Amino acid sequence: MTPVLRPPALQPGDTIALVSPSRPGDPATGEKAIAYIERQGYQVQVLDGGRRQPYHYLAGRDSERAAQVMNAFTDDSIRALVCMRGGYGSGRILDLLDYDLIAQNPKPMVGFSDSTGLHLALYARCGLVGLTGALADTDLGLSSPPPRTTRTLWHLLTQSSPLGMVSPDSTCLRSGTASGALIPVNLALLCSLLGTPFQPDLAGKILLVEDVWEAPYRLDRMFTQLRLAGILDTIAGLALGAFTKCFVPEEMANSPDLEEIVLDAMGDRNVPVLSGIGYGHMPDRLVLPMGVASRLDASAGQLTILEPAVDVS
Repeated sequence: MTPVLRPPALQPGDTIALVSPSRPGDPATGEKAIAYIERQGYQVQVLDGGRRQPYHYLAGRDSERAAQVMNAFTDDSIRALVCMRGGYGSGRILDLLDYDLIAQNPKPMVGFSDSTGLHLALYARCGLVGLTGALADTDLGLSSPPPRTTRTLWHLLTQSSPLGMVSPDSTCLRSGTASGALIPVNLALLCSLLGTPFQPDLAGKILLVEDVWEAPYRLDRMFTQLRLAGILDTIAGLALGAFTKCFVPEEMANSPDLEEIVLDAMGDRNVPVLSGIGYGHMPDRLVLPMGVASRLDASAGQLTILEPAVDVS
């Protein structure tokens, strides 16, 4: 097991780098994100690929995007990274990063959706705690950045206290309690890394999954993949976030719902399952830490973050 590596907390006046490991960001919303971050009392350095020539649907070639991420980690003037946009592409650069060098320069990396690939790789190879649930383009660049997203983001980046209970509207699917490091992920991105060197050890973890625009049969296939890969045999608990636009009427003919898919995959495994966590492709989502201790009490409908995401010493 790689030891957990908490990055230093963000301090007033620190510089935050905007990076694009996936698709390019929109220049207009990028400018709004910069202005928002500056209003919070931080400086911004733009490294994102939206300022250079895109490569097809990517924010530059793989080597350029990997160099951008490495530059953000190794530049001593930069204290945190925020991904501009998700989409697709972070997985293409995972084998181009120097994880030993990143571990020597730990910093908070904020992202969501496609950046799950980066978060998982950084946790697997460095033990680095990441923050997932916010993007510069689609969240911080809005005219009114969502309150729950921004509240949890700045708490995790700056505070010595844990986030606490994050499941006010959850539903118990299988009772029981479990404790372990929280791993919040996009389901498709997690499945894409199974069997690679960038898949973290999920044994004893609380796995929280979400997805968007995946038909029920594709979700069924991904949960089956987790089962066949042995993941569901080793996790301590399972939590479900939002599965946005996955169970639309045109996809539901002869299709099971999410609860059926999940419980079929879980079988008779003695693992608590909680649904309805406010994390995923939804308005005003939670930002959550990857890799810190948490407690899942499905019987009580509670998922609680027990440790801070950053080191304030």
